[in-house]
Amino acid sequence: MNNINYSRETEKIIDRNRETGEVPTLLLHACCAPCSSYCLEYLREYFMITVFYYNPNITDAAEYEKRKAEEKRLIAEYNSQVDEGKHIDIMEAPYDPESFLAMAKGLEDAPEGGERCMACYALRLGKTAETAYKCGFEYFTTTLTISPLKSAAKLNEAGETAEEHVLTEHPESHLKFLPSDFKKKGGFQRSIELSHKYGLYRQNYCGCEFSKRGTELHAEIT
Repeated sequence: MNNINYSRETEKIIDRNRETGEVPTLLLHACCAPCSSYCLEYLREYFMITVFYYNPNITDAAEYEKRKAEEKRLIAEYNSQVDEGKHIDIMEAPYDPESFLAMAKGLEDAPEGGERCMACYALRLGKTAETAYKCGFEYFTTTLTISPLKSAAKLNEAGETAEEHVLTEHPESHLKFLPSDFKKKGGFQRSIELSHKYGLYRQNYCGCEFSKRGTELHAEIT
């Protein structure tokens, strides 16, 4: 695995856009409000953001709706702080757990952070890229790199692959993946502070039944 500083790569793109006075459109895949909190606070200064809530990995509909409601509440809070021209939008994808379960078939026993998770990243970033292209966005990325438990290198690789797939299918595309490592430079700590500030629901597992099972097993052991 290479040692690219993805946080610095984000800054380079932002600096280039600032030099030209551009404020590009960005479709930001969001897994939950706590992870979004810092990402939105940071990126809204440099992009016109639409949050893409697509998480077929979440265990059940009630949990899915709870996390989505918190995402929308956070966005409403941020929008109340700025003029309408700087508002963050949200695009809600249908809850589609069948897609995740079909992807995870045969990988049920894979360790957390292993092959199943990589396939999950590819699924969600692939859908994000496809939607970003169809809706005419200039950039897409994900909040997932805010987590200290997730590999920024693997997530960025999944994003780059999704961008390449769009270009292969649509050679005229100018869609770009925005590299990131949002946990860097105090990003993860800031997300905790913002979660407390806005009273956000902080779940104790990634979202899927396999990560939930692992959390429950760890609790029983300890």
